[in-house]
Amino acid sequence: MPEHVWSYQPTSGHLAGTDLTGYKVEATDGDIGKVDKHSDEVGDPYLVVDTGVWIFGKEVLLPASTVVGIDPEDKKVFVDRTKEQIKAAPEFHRDKHLGDAGYREELGTYYGTGGPFGGRPA
Repeated sequence: MPEHVWSYQPTSGHLAGTDLTGYKVEATDGDIGKVDKHSDEVGDPYLVVDTGVWIFGKEVLLPASTVVGIDPEDKKVFVDRTKEQIKAAPEFHRDKHLGDAGYREELGTYYGTGGPFGGRPA
């Protein structure tokens, strides 16, 4: 499983200990919601994004590697995926998937180099 998907990119501007909960999230083609939960745990950083009405109020889990920029003044997080790529990600259910190693592996494959939208856009 590609572990690098669970690490922030060095150029993302992420500072350890910064809580991103409540920040707006911008995909490459527009707003996708806001950070509802942020884990900064070593080896497992991720964002749970509440998409609101965009995809019918669902939550999505985004590995830290999808974060390409953070604007602390405007409280925005920028990710390197389109709305459609995020919408097509494996479905997330908070009570079922938080701490689930199989789900984490599925997401790692989806967002990592072996997935349909693997690697970072060129």
